[in-house]
Amino acid sequence: MAKTERDREKLVHRVKRIKGQLDRVERTLGEKDHNCSEVLMLLAAVRGGINGLMAEVLEDHIRLHLLSEQGRSLTPDLGEELIDLVRAYLK
Repeated sequence: MAKTERDREKLVHRVKRIKGQLDRVERTLGEKDHNCSEVLMLLAAVRGGINGLMAEVLEDHIRLHLLSEQGRSLTPDLGEELIDLVRAYLK
């Protein structure tokens, strides 16, 4: 998956940030008179975080496994095109 230890640490940090956002959603929903607009904004932030994480992991997978020297099943141009399409889809 991630190329370096630093890359792995960045991915784990992203997951922890998403967990924190979900905890905030849970706390807000637990309030008696919670603000629906605030909950929707928090959920949008969680969705954005998950989509970004998914894009990063998918990009790593394509670069490391589909475009690597060992598994040249895709050309570099096709791989880049695939990454662009996936990133556009996940926005």
